[in-house]
Amino acid sequence: MEAGLSFSAADLAQTRFAVSPVWEVVTSYRIVAHHRDSPAHSRWAAQVRPRLVRAGLDRGWLAALIPARGYLADFLNPTPDGPFPTLDAELEAMRRSRPADVVDDVDTLERKGVGASRLRLLREDPAAVLPKVTDEIETYWELALAPYWARIQKVLEADVFHRARQVAEHGSARVLSELHETVRWDDGTLRLVRRHCSLTRDQAGSGLLLIPSVFAWPQVLTRSVHPDPPQLAYPARGFGSVWEPRTTDATDAVAAVLGRSRTLLLTELDTPASTTQLATHCGMSAAGVSQHLIALRNAGLVTAHRSGRSVLYARTAVADQLLHPPGIIAG
Repeated sequence: MEAGLSFSAADLAQTRFAVSPVWEVVTSYRIVAHHRDSPAHSRWAAQVRPRLVRAGLDRGWLAALIPARGYLADFLNPTPDGPFPTLDAELEAMRRSRPADVVDDVDTLERKGVGASRLRLLREDPAAVLPKVTDEIETYWELALAPYWARIQKVLEADVFHRARQVAEHGSARVLSELHETVRWDDGTLRLVRRHCSLTRDQAGSGLLLIPSVFAWPQVLTRSVHPDPPQLAYPARGFGSVWEPRTTDATDAVAAVLGRSRTLLLTELDTPASTTQLATHCGMSAAGVSQHLIALRNAGLVTAHRSGRSVLYARTAVADQLLHPPGIIAG
């Protein structure tokens, strides 16, 4: 099956990129909740899945709205206002969804065989239920994505900057043809080959919104809701490197400034960890680790995110730059 999205000169002029936190929520939830693991994300999924089960997120609103495959409720992915919207801004747009649109999404899910009882409640009173959905998304974000967001965001932004440069050097047609193996540009039409989703101009507004995603692979995903511009979420370049261990030749230089204990903690935070986990892995006392983490947090080198009864610490983008300065390639 092939779907086609025709372009005028005005549509090309309105084509833009955006990094969307809620697209990462939707695509990552599908992986972790429905055990659709790929080698690229298995390490992340193994860490996150027990947290979701403990929080009941494997059987809540997201479970009803994000089936293992096929259609996703369109209201979960409102059109971003700019290239780098915040999660809060996207959730506020979600809460403002028109009730009639939400009901249409529920009807589509049920026609496609999704029979969750929560959908009936959403149809009966969208205005009352939408805040519950966004609250659950916030909880999911804190458990599954916030501790890793600096890494994810870095890959997504790098993809946008790369493709923007490609547009400037080679034009939009070449960039559109290189998004994914199932996407090709053909004489003024963007064609999705072997796709079961529909992406046509009569179902959406002008332009095109391109959304890179760490979790979309191996698919592209679409949203077509008139009068919004159509959205195309595609696998970001380098998505497979997000969870790779990051060793560096700059460690000794950083240790000379921060001290070896704090540098060891930073290097250990390739994935978020609790004080107890860090103490075990680094051979330090929990009290000592806690003191070092407070100092690193005050310096903007780590962030803290609550996960159930634990607090997980994650390295910030600033710390990543310290450990991986320009010119040094992580091994």
